[in-house]
Amino acid sequence: MALVAWILGAFLLGSIPFGLLIARTRGVDIRAHGSGNIGATNVARVLGLRLGLACFALDVLKGLVPTLAFGLSHGLLGRYDLEPGQAWAWLGVFAAPVLGHMFSPFARLRGGKGVATSLGSLLGVFPALALPAIGALMVWIVVFGRWRMVGIASCAAALALPVLTAVSFALDGHTRAGVPMLIVTGLLALIVLIKHRGNIARTLAGTEPRFGEPAQAREDGGRQERAGR
Repeated sequence: MALVAWILGAFLLGSIPFGLLIARTRGVDIRAHGSGNIGATNVARVLGLRLGLACFALDVLKGLVPTLAFGLSHGLLGRYDLEPGQAWAWLGVFAAPVLGHMFSPFARLRGGKGVATSLGSLLGVFPALALPAIGALMVWIVVFGRWRMVGIASCAAALALPVLTAVSFALDGHTRAGVPMLIVTGLLALIVLIKHRGNIARTLAGTEPRFGEPAQAREDGGRQERAGR
């Protein structure tokens, strides 16, 4: 019952639609602008970089706080030698805010794509997933810096994550203990790819807007994304 309470609390925290709330303080329904997504990227595109960064930080924190708190309260931080039950319990709390963000009951189950909240949850599982997450973030920075496409950078980082997780546990000598982590990071990568399928399709078609393009190009890209849902 205690674990259920942790997972439910993490889900509810992850469900808070910060992007939607931030936009409403400016009299804007973020779902009617840009890509229609309530995540930090669309907030930055529609309302500016400062509010986009604020949304990103809040979305990261709602993944980080419950995951880190669970690990700290159960003596799991700093360990690779986790028992399967410990690993799965921690991963349950890890996944809850991400799912809450993606399927927020406060946004009619149409939340964001979960990248920022996933990063927060990953950093909370320290060091087992935090170090691979930092490596995946480096991949994101490199890909974004080269192509200026947030969605494609997110997909590249997601694909790198399970690989880096496997390497991290292998280097520490706890390969078997890392199996639950590898399964969950693989599923997370798959979910990110599915949530970004529109971005992938537009990139292959050569119509994916680059971050920082003029407003008209962003609105055109947003209409294409909403039409493809």
